[in-house]
Amino acid sequence: MAGYEIKVKSKDFTYRVLIEEGLLSGLGKTVRLLLPSSKALLVSDSTVFSLYGERVLKALKSEKWQVSICRVQPGEKSKTLTSVSKLYNAAVKAGLDRNSPVIALGGGVVGDLAGFAASTFMRGVPLVMVPTSLLAQVDSSVGGKVAVNHPRGKNLIGSFYPPRLVVIDPLVLNTLPARQLQAGLAEVIKYGIIENKDFFLWLEENIGYLLSGENVFLVEAISESVRAKARVVQADEYEKDYRRILNFGHTIGHALEAATDYSYYLHGEAVLCGMLLAVEISLRQNILDLNAARRIKTMLAKCGLKRPPTGLTAQKIIDRLKQDKKRREADFIFVLPSAIGSATIVPVNDLNLLKNVIELLWFEDWGVV
Repeated sequence: MAGYEIKVKSKDFTYRVLIEEGLLSGLGKTVRLLLPSSKALLVSDSTVFSLYGERVLKALKSEKWQVSICRVQPGEKSKTLTSVSKLYNAAVKAGLDRNSPVIALGGGVVGDLAGFAASTFMRGVPLVMVPTSLLAQVDSSVGGKVAVNHPRGKNLIGSFYPPRLVVIDPLVLNTLPARQLQAGLAEVIKYGIIENKDFFLWLEENIGYLLSGENVFLVEAISESVRAKARVVQADEYEKDYRRILNFGHTIGHALEAATDYSYYLHGEAVLCGMLLAVEISLRQNILDLNAARRIKTMLAKCGLKRPPTGLTAQKIIDRLKQDKKRREADFIFVLPSAIGSATIVPVNDLNLLKNVIELLWFEDWGVV
């Protein structure tokens, strides 16, 4: 299967996103062509490392890399300053210098954690992203936003730090659980809704193949998603304005994650809930027409809505919204679709509207529209 190379321009340099089956086995040579250093820190979680760690180590060592390993526990609860400190200690022990890469092998949690550590260790060392989940491949590995969580909110401690290289091997998705695949597809669909109508039409035709994990269709979806994100990031790298459209679904999504202690929802599951509710807000605000809303809801519902847990209330979610880093004084900032393929950024301060819409998570039959 043919591969793709997508270039992303940041303020200081242009980096490549490589997408091709089998890239893991040549990782050592790929990184060697970019960096002269002999030492590297490989960061992964215990699950991903058990699947791909030895293959990556073999590939790196074949090109004379001296690799130190730092493993973290899987899951959002590893995105803490305590975990960052563990990475710093591993980097010091490994004797990394300013040319030594931190290589993030894993999903979004590993990428965010390793990326934040790389951005701050010695005031910045090279970062190589090797994303192993669909969500990380199409979203968090590209664009240079790295962060860890605070007990009061998601990604409150972070920086903008683009990777030097992103290596995507779609074959790793063959071991991805169906739940993780569905969660990642929520972020794929996002690009069609907010930025690329033609991609949305393609998704309407092929969502079944994507849900069943057909590699040919996944590669196409990954490449189109990366191109879409690259376009947005290059237009507004530091999220001053336009890049905020990438937060579609994330306002309520992040609040859901925080309100459930980062242990109930996968990130993509929470974002999917947030996207559905953003569509409903847009409909009620007369921003989006009914037919477009129905098509978007139908597409999103195919990824499977995860209902909130017992004991969670709309008010608890709103309380978490108040800690959202995108908030502006009394206004909650929402990205709302205005048509299929475009979105607008709107302040919302009607708490009754938000409460009524959030309660749809419990009562709305999203699967039938």
